[in-house]
Amino acid sequence: MTRSAMLVLLALVVACRGRSSEAAQRFDGAQAMRWVEHQVAAGPRVPGTAAHRAIGEWIETELRKSADSVEVQEFDHVTARGDTLHLRNIIARFRPQDPSRVLYVAHWDTRPTADQDPDPTKRDMPIPGANDGASGVAVMLGVAAELKRQPPAVGVDIVVVDGEDYGSFDGEDALIGSRYFARHLPQGYRPLFGVVWDLVGDRDQQFEQEGYSLDRAPEVVERVWRTAEDLGLGRVFRPRRGLYLTDDHVPLLEAGIHAIDVIDFDYAPWHTTADTPDKLSAGSLANVGRLALALVR
Repeated sequence: MTRSAMLVLLALVVACRGRSSEAAQRFDGAQAMRWVEHQVAAGPRVPGTAAHRAIGEWIETELRKSADSVEVQEFDHVTARGDTLHLRNIIARFRPQDPSRVLYVAHWDTRPTADQDPDPTKRDMPIPGANDGASGVAVMLGVAAELKRQPPAVGVDIVVVDGEDYGSFDGEDALIGSRYFARHLPQGYRPLFGVVWDLVGDRDQQFEQEGYSLDRAPEVVERVWRTAEDLGLGRVFRPRRGLYLTDDHVPLLEAGIHAIDVIDFDYAPWHTTADTPDKLSAGSLANVGRLALALVR
């Protein structure tokens, strides 16, 4: 079956189940907010720190409560400076035997330096990563919990990647986990589509259509934004071209996966010490969680 035929089939399944059903609307934004706060309270999740190790174990434990199967990809990465980072991607699968699959990705690490902080004295400090890291993880945990309660219409893979935000995006010390995942795909793995969820919890939430996503996976962009419109989220998901952003979808695109980036990049505390939970809202997290669920139901 071709990719386009599979997408049509998925659309028919979703339509038959009813896009506006109560199940498709359900997502606990308040719980997702508590998960954001838990991650931030542990401290910056910079590779090599105690907080990084603890939160990695916590995410794995939470996903094992919901998913049909969980796999951990542990690997080392040697940086341009010669440092060795011990990293792990956590892969949760629902309906693992179903050949028709959807891929969701979020990163769980945080940046070691607040390089965009308006206060120069703080630019060597790590960021708290409430929105840039914790928000995507919290939404994926909420999606996993709901998929346990009501299984999806297709197979779903939730991949929580490590080392996304470690170094310069011009080199090899960023997007480390998604690059590793893209190089170690299961034989013949070709999901129907993929979505990266990043910076998704801003109180003043607004998503534009990222440039690489529009150029290389326009049918996925159209599907996601149309579903958002059907859910009454048209004021949040604006159908207009945004910036070209180097994010975890780029290695996936290069590996032949039709993946897009859902990211609200208009976020003033980005890469600053002010990226704290008070900048987020449960309602914003719920908007994205409802959309992620609707796409696989």
